Amino acid sequence: MEFRMLGPLEAWHGETSVPLGDLQQRFILVVLLLNANKPVSAERITEVVWPDQPERRTLVRGYINKLRKAFEPTGTSIETTATGYVLRVEEDDIDIVRFDRLRGEAAQAQQDNDQRKAIDRLREAVALWRGRFLEDIDIDRVGGADVFIPDETYHDALGDLAELELVTGDHRSARDRMRRAVRTSPDNQKYAEFLMRALIADGDQAGAIRAFDTAAQALAESGIEPGTVLRNLAERARRGEPVSSLPSRPGGFTGRSEELAKVEAAAAGSDERRAVWISGAHGTGKTGLAVEAAHRLRHRFPDGQLMVRLNGFTPNVAPMSVSDALTQLLTELGVPAEQIPDTVGRKATLYQTRLYGTKTLVVLDNAASPDQVRPLLPETPDCFAVVTSRRMGEPDITEHVRLAPMPPADASALFQRLTGQARVRGRTADVAGLVKRCGYLPVSITIAAALLRKHDRWSLDHLLGRMDDSGAWREDGAAIHASYRELDVHQQRVFRLFGHLPGPDVDVVGAAALIGSDVATARKLLDDLHEVCLLEEVAPDRYQMLNSIKEYTALEPRDLDAVTRLLDFYLVTLANAVSVAYPFDRTVHPPVDRESPLSRTFTSQDPALAWITAERDNLMAAIRQAEPDHAWRLAALIWRHFNTANRFDDWIDAVKSVRVDDDFGRAHLLSRLSTANDRRGRHAEALDLAEQALALFTRLGDVPGEAAALCAIAVSTMQLGAHGEAARHYEAALTKYEQVGDLRGQGHALSLLGYLNEQHGRYAVAVRQHEASARILREIGHLQGLAHALNNLGANRQHLGMIDEAIPDHLEAHEIALELGDSCVAAYALTNIADAHRLAGRIPEAVHHHDLAARAATGLADAELQARLFRDRAATETDRGDLRAALRLYQSLLDVAGGTGNRTHESYGEIGAARTMHALGRHADAVPHWDAAEAVYRELDQPEADEVRLERAVLTCACGQR
Repeated sequence: MEFRMLGPLEAWHGETSVPLGDLQQRFILVVLLLNANKPVSAERITEVVWPDQPERRTLVRGYINKLRKAFEPTGTSIETTATGYVLRVEEDDIDIVRFDRLRGEAAQAQQDNDQRKAIDRLREAVALWRGRFLEDIDIDRVGGADVFIPDETYHDALGDLAELELVTGDHRSARDRMRRAVRTSPDNQKYAEFLMRALIADGDQAGAIRAFDTAAQALAESGIEPGTVLRNLAERARRGEPVSSLPSRPGGFTGRSEELAKVEAAAAGSDERRAVWISGAHGTGKTGLAVEAAHRLRHRFPDGQLMVRLNGFTPNVAPMSVSDALTQLLTELGVPAEQIPDTVGRKATLYQTRLYGTKTLVVLDNAASPDQVRPLLPETPDCFAVVTSRRMGEPDITEHVRLAPMPPADASALFQRLTGQARVRGRTADVAGLVKRCGYLPVSITIAAALLRKHDRWSLDHLLGRMDDSGAWREDGAAIHASYRELDVHQQRVFRLFGHLPGPDVDVVGAAALIGSDVATARKLLDDLHEVCLLEEVAPDRYQMLNSIKEYTALEPRDLDAVTRLLDFYLVTLANAVSVAYPFDRTVHPPVDRESPLSRTFTSQDPALAWITAERDNLMAAIRQAEPDHAWRLAALIWRHFNTANRFDDWIDAVKSVRVDDDFGRAHLLSRLSTANDRRGRHAEALDLAEQALALFTRLGDVPGEAAALCAIAVSTMQLGAHGEAARHYEAALTKYEQVGDLRGQGHALSLLGYLNEQHGRYAVAVRQHEASARILREIGHLQGLAHALNNLGANRQHLGMIDEAIPDHLEAHEIALELGDSCVAAYALTNIADAHRLAGRIPEAVHHHDLAARAATGLADAELQARLFRDRAATETDRGDLRAALRLYQSLLDVAGGTGNRTHESYGEIGAARTMHALGRHADAVPHWDAAEAVYRELDQPEADEVRLERAVLTCACGQR
């Protein structure tokens, strides 16, 4: 007999339904089922079914007899014992018990890595559910709070099943199952997550976005925002195919079965830090093993597979910084460059947020140390990392794999597989000697096999003889040397040149510059080296040399002429690229007097930006390694790329190594360092750097440089509160910009003068200056500057009560920001729009635009922007009556101002805190803020100082006492 409680209460004998009587009789049956095979007294049954009605005890026996009569044909019995009634039943005949057993068996199957069995058990388990647990029974009449309601375990089982179906590639079963589940529980984020993942895996990105919208709407009814997991999945659906930066699978991979098993077991485990650390000497095949394992694990990590080469032990290349590694990972995860934060801490936070709720595999190749890797390891339990390094990892990594040279049998099998059985049939002993000569290292064996494949007339004896002629080369380098000796003189030279590349790789045009040949010749030479496995093609027409091979080439003397040709190529092409990508900056670009016949030219912005992005790592490596003249010019030219993306720390870190010999170069770097430090909130340091730059530009008679330095001085001076001095510097800069005909500079100076006049209440003057700035910047096509000018213009129109004229300015600024992908400018536009709605009394619209502004600013490390968002939102919270929220925002504004030294933000924070505390009745706490606000306004020579004094004069509380 089968009892069904997972839904309406039912009993079945074979294919026949067993009648269970009226509701009172069914209550008693449930009590017995919940205590199956245990005695339950008549008193206890009465107490549960009829609380506070002990006289009904006499009814129990009659109902028990009716149940016995109903069960007579089934063989199920209810016994009477000394301590009560006992329902004798096979526990597996009760569906809730069977459900628990099946879940337990599924969990054990997962531990045994038997996913198919786990899926079968879970499918059987969830199929038992026909509705809510005892949905036609009043739970209060069968035990109330003492009854365990297993509905949550059903949700868990359904989620576990969908998870396994997704992992094993049965996306459609998971999709159909979750569609039904979502219809019944549209606000269940876990169900929505599984449905979206299944739809994405099935190629239905539009369906996934619809599923997200449905879940978001259902959650909004409860005042809840979709979680990080759902937002990340929606973003992935919009981007399309999951990202994978894995190289192609290594051909002929052989052996390492135990090591692969360890990696796969670690990937299937449940440790907090799910990662495997593969260590070993050079040439043992660490990268090859990691790539092979990653390809085998792709089905487990369908949301993406990322690979970063950390250059920990790459000869002549500095290890990749944690900041650069995070930038690469975030870029591959789809974060736009301008949204990538500037500090390592914020990058790491955004990186972990992007990974949260996803199943992503991260390969961190060639790590220098645990410190380099630690911030890059995924923290979310559903992600996994594979690390390779010559050093051992930390103890808390899930699994450690130490690679030794290959076992002789595996090494021989690898060589035979790569060369073909026909070439080595019957030569087992000779093959064994050859792989021993290769040190049993996969890299050397692969090169030896490639050499034999290329020379189809060679015998195995001939190859062995060539390797024996390697002389002083150490044993594991014999194959490399033998392969090198077979190259012609031109190929050998290219092989040696790759040992001294300043960056991790080079494209075919850069290689041609390095070699000193035309592109066709360079491509042929690179193909020749690729054919014999001495180079790897990491992307179409882009090559790198494996570290284990590069170690040999790096021992050769550096060809300074060749490296200089490559640096000239980078410098001239970068100058061409930034001139097209950032045309408004041409007047401040340093001159480039080098020539490179192969340098690229660009006719439009997109290809220019694409080249800068593709070569960024090589350019930054060149800055660190080049002699001073190349280094500072490269740094000055690529500055705008980092400035636009708000990645100041990355640029500052690279420039630290540059030692400039001449005043001209030093002035250019100091000017840009000043701007970078100011944007990071280090105003005093920025002012000092700008003053040094101005002194050098003045001595050199460089008027455009003087103008730029004067503007930089004015910006920092203004932030530090010396507004009169700042205005004089802006006006001097404007004069010099007009002198040299620099329209971009004129527009910039006018806009900043307008901003300064705004701070002193001279709004009509500020409007005229911003209008003039906008006209100039629109004329020259400097869209980013135009957007800033429009935002400032609209803000001043708001001050003058011209709300209807202000909003179109901000909307245009926002449209430009979206076109440029500039989240910083977009956030300014949105917070300005919010301010306009607040002033017009449209508080809900204001709050909505504040939320949009905060979303646009997520991840941006811009102290000025952050302060502005706090200030504007605080004003809206005040107007909507939430004074405590307003006070928290003003205190946050003061925190930012304290960290940067920005006196203007300090004044807004102090007066805002004073007025809010006064409104809350916290008069004693408000007094220091009143005093500070008045002092700062007076120091800034702003009219608000007198306004605050008069405002306090009429107050009768402590706030008004002087």
